[in-house]
Amino acid sequence: MFDIGASELLVIVIVAILVIGPKDMPKALRTAGRWIGKLRRMSGHFRAGLDEVVRQAEIEEMEEKWAKRNKEIMAKYPEGSTPEGGAPENLIPGEMEPLASANEVPDADAAAEAAIKRAAPVKAPEHTDEPPLPLDPPPAGKGR
Repeated sequence: MFDIGASELLVIVIVAILVIGPKDMPKALRTAGRWIGKLRRMSGHFRAGLDEVVRQAEIEEMEEKWAKRNKEIMAKYPEGSTPEGGAPENLIPGEMEPLASANEVPDADAAAEAAIKRAAPVKAPEHTDEPPLPLDPPPAGKGR
């Protein structure tokens, strides 16, 4: 902000000591510090206000874009063209076949057994010589 070099700062300090005097220098520095603090707080408050104004303007701009996009969507898919599920008709596939119920499957028991076999875990060949893991919990007196 202010382009003050070390030599210029030294001149200012020497003039301040000569004009104010070494006795009143601490009081003058405290007063200057308070003024600088007030200026910083005011500039921070001003900056926060400007940021808020910019953010509100961006929000209004986005709301306008969303309203415009909503109008385009509503024009493309009028209220009467959406099915009960809410999706546009052109997104729903044509004729879908219903899933067969358990009563309609020719051999329900065989299908269930096949599903169980498919879901059963299969050990890798390199792990077949390992002992099986114990299924029972340890006795109450041992371990945790």
